Amino acid sequence: MASILFTPGMGITAPYAAMVIDARTGEVLHSRNADTRLHPASLTKMMTLYVAFEAIRKGEISLDTRVKVSNKAAAEPPSKLYLKAGQRIQVRYLIRASAVKSANDAATALGEAISGSEAAFARRMNRTAKALGMTKTTFKNAHGLTESGHMSTARDMTTLGRRILYDYPDYYNLFSRMSTHAGVREVANTNRRLLSNYRGADGIKTGYTRAAGFNLVASAKRGNERIIATVFGGRSSATRNAKVAELLDLGFRRAPSNAPLRKPSLPQYTAVAKAPTKKGKTIRILTAVKKSYRPKMRPTPEAPSQELLLALADDIEQAVKEAAKTPDAEVEADVVTTKPVVLAATRSPKPRVRPTVAQPTVVTRISTNGDRHWGINVGKYGSRYKAEQVLLRTHLMEMNTLDGSLRKVAKRKNGFDANFLGMTKDTAALACRRLEARSVKCAVLGPS
Repeated sequence: MASILFTPGMGITAPYAAMVIDARTGEVLHSRNADTRLHPASLTKMMTLYVAFEAIRKGEISLDTRVKVSNKAAAEPPSKLYLKAGQRIQVRYLIRASAVKSANDAATALGEAISGSEAAFARRMNRTAKALGMTKTTFKNAHGLTESGHMSTARDMTTLGRRILYDYPDYYNLFSRMSTHAGVREVANTNRRLLSNYRGADGIKTGYTRAAGFNLVASAKRGNERIIATVFGGRSSATRNAKVAELLDLGFRRAPSNAPLRKPSLPQYTAVAKAPTKKGKTIRILTAVKKSYRPKMRPTPEAPSQELLLALADDIEQAVKEAAKTPDAEVEADVVTTKPVVLAATRSPKPRVRPTVAQPTVVTRISTNGDRHWGINVGKYGSRYKAEQVLLRTHLMEMNTLDGSLRKVAKRKNGFDANFLGMTKDTAALACRRLEARSVKCAVLGPS
């Protein structure tokens, strides 16, 4: 049960909670009400910043991106940078203002720049929280001002503080700056008193609202030891800082002098996929198309007709061509693949004879250019279906160099080779370089 603190003349304050861990290992050294859901206040901005760092790492946005401030962001209450609606400001300054000044207008503008709206950004915050193991946290906004359902715990915020430290160490120095320039003015750190007075303190984030009390996630390093301490529900900034200092001291006393550093790995997000059906498997692929193309299924006998197979091939090729026209769009497209089949090079003169398998290969496009005797291999797979799947996904990923090539699955003794053929030597080499830069295995195939 959460304890209630009383302060003369102030009435009942927010519930108290605390957590102390050895940052190197994640071991819990002290906890009190650590799983009680409470108002996080501006500790929320740690997640706003974590998502921003992630978006920069993934290339979704850059530090130099200029953001147009919305009416909503400009209207946020203090603490704020006093941005004006319609004003443009670089992402780097929004990050500085959110981390150091704890500016609500900067946090909202940052979330809108990344996700288009604060509501969409909050959904991404919650998705990230789940991936980080923050099981009792729900975000409703980017700044942390009190809102129904916007809750977290001392344990979850301690986890988040550790993840910022180890997942994005290049940005961690932001939280130890006594002041910084935020594009429009110099701003002071809301945590400067603890940073000045506690030996080894180098971050991380304060928070305050009436509902939350005075909150703080703090980190300090002495020698080989690093401790993270979290307090929810402090009565004032002074008493909160004193309690955090006490908890950090406790952590340094209990932590071993030498402990293995166990850095967490970056969060893994669950991909959306549909279960396979009788006639094939639906795979959700992140592509660059504006519309979701799904080949129209037609009534077929047990073995599909040649006309249907040709129609399916045409539909997939059309989706690829449409994707090439809109390289900046990013939506999910449904691509339906059928069971492995081989198309005959010409139509059978007998109208009722079904296509037959002449060779263990799948021909999806034919090249007639005489100098295209080169190709690339993107792996060997245990089934023909898997090889076809990889070929299609790779084609969608690298259309600039693979468009016009021939996708071909070749059966070998120990599996099925996934190849792109009908390429020039230079194009094959370029395609491999580009795919390898995306961590896709690739080998150039010469004329044979």
